Amino acid sequence: MLRKFSVRTSKRVEFVDITAKVKTLVMESGVKEGVVVVYVPHTTCGITINEHADPSVVEDIINQLSNLVPTNGGYHHLEGNSDAHIKASIVGSSVTVIVNNGNLLLGTWQGIFLCEFDGPRTREVVVKVVEG
Repeated sequence: MLRKFSVRTSKRVEFVDITAKVKTLVMESGVKEGVVVVYVPHTTCGITINEHADPSVVEDIINQLSNLVPTNGGYHHLEGNSDAHIKASIVGSSVTVIVNNGNLLLGTWQGIFLCEFDGPRTREVVVKVVEG
């Protein structure tokens, strides 16, 4: 099963928890055992898994990525969003999660996040559930 959904971001840099939406799509697929791939077809945003119980973790990740890759770093790319491209490359564009007994096999504190680095924008998320 392949599904797509949109996420509207409201800031230049933000992490949006999409765990519930992915869980719903896995449930709707009827797959009990397999994997789900969550992917973004964009070059200035990413997907990651991290703690979603304490929002300060996301804040810390955003702050450290900004320290590593500042917005104005003397980049050559003319659009002025090179930092977003670099951050998206660091984070990556997809995650794969095991589906066990129809559920995402995530840790107690784990969630799936769309990581916006060049917003606000409307982003497309592609979800592929594979039985196996």
